[in-house]
Order: sequence, then structure tokens, then C-alpha cells
Amino acid sequence: MTESDAPLLTPPAADEWGDDEYAAVGALFGVPGPEVPRAGSGHPSDPLNFDILGVLVRHPRLARKFLGFNGFLLQQGELPVRLRELVILRLAYVRRSAFFWGEHHRVATRAGVPEADIARIAGGAAEFDGTDRLVLEATDEMLADGRIGPATWQRLVGELGTHQAMEVVFVFGTYAMLATACDTWRLAPPPGSSRLPDAAPHPTAEGEQ
Repeated sequence: MTESDAPLLTPPAADEWGDDEYAAVGALFGVPGPEVPRAGSGHPSDPLNFDILGVLVRHPRLARKFLGFNGFLLQQGELPVRLRELVILRLAYVRRSAFFWGEHHRVATRAGVPEADIARIAGGAAEFDGTDRLVLEATDEMLADGRIGPATWQRLVGELGTHQAMEVVFVFGTYAMLATACDTWRLAPPPGSSRLPDAAPHPTAEGEQ
């Protein structure tokens, strides 16, 4: 790693974790801070296994509030996991967030999203049908315009209901914010993560060399 690639914010070392940091992670896991596995314990949920948790708890009070909300989306939200992960992976691909592509490729495959479907995300909504396509069209509208257009919103509500349609917006917004933060801090994808696919070439204007 060169100096220009070095992270700008790093997780606390094991001996730097205290009650506030464990309470913040507990808000994500849905358990009290004392029940969070200790940093450096080697437990599968050891917070040192997740760089994103480590950098967020550099601001424990902020992390506790944010991770509580993020935990709701991940564990209690009504939007099906497949649709949630399609939104996140499309966002990661278009925003060129290698960290979140690697993280959520793993999450999506563990949730049963086929590898072939993940590979098609680079091609956009046109590669999909039905509800998948609709949700990806909404995602691309948010990426391009910062909002979902009225016609697409009405289709989302008709297909998914108001709650799930709202969650499409909040999942997108949450992970757009996280991608901005983690890419600013230069978090590297965990070792062994799936590589972010190359960006699709931009169409060449007629007559342009």
C-alpha cells in the first residue's frame, strides 16, 4: 500500500475499546454493550473483524444513533433482502465504491442472491425484469437526479406498498452516505472480497475520436 492509498481513519486497537464503543456496536447487533464480543476475542462478531464498525465508533455517540437506525433497516425492515442488496450493489457499482461492493457482494450471496444476478447489476435495470427492474430503475433515478420521479414512485408503491417503497429511499440514502464516508476514509475491502467490476465505458459521441 502506498502512502496515497493509506486509510485516513482507522479503527481503534483492541485496548482502546471501552463502554461507549461497545454500546455503539450493540445498537447495531440489538444487544446491550456488555453483550458485544470483546475486541480481539476472535469471536465471529468480534468488532475488530469489521473495519467499518471501528471507524464509526471513533465517534461513539454518533455511531450509537446511526447504527441503531442501520440495524433497523438490516434486521427489521420490510423490504426483502434481495431488493435491498440490489439497491446497495447498484449504488456501489455506479459510485465506484470498492469497499461496499466487496462487503455487500458477500452479504447478498449469503442471503441467496445468485452470482449471475449480481454480475448483471453492472448492466443496470435493463438486465432485470419485474420488481427487480423497477427497484433498480428507482435506484438509477436517485443516482442521476437525487430523487425518484413521480411515475416511478407510484409504480413502487403499487408494487411494494408504501412501507417498502419508503425503505428503498432510506436504504439508498443510508448507503450513499456510508459510501461517501468510507471512500473518504479510504477503507479497503476485506481480504478475499469480490472485486468491483470495471466501469462500463461511456458511449462515444458521433464523430468523436
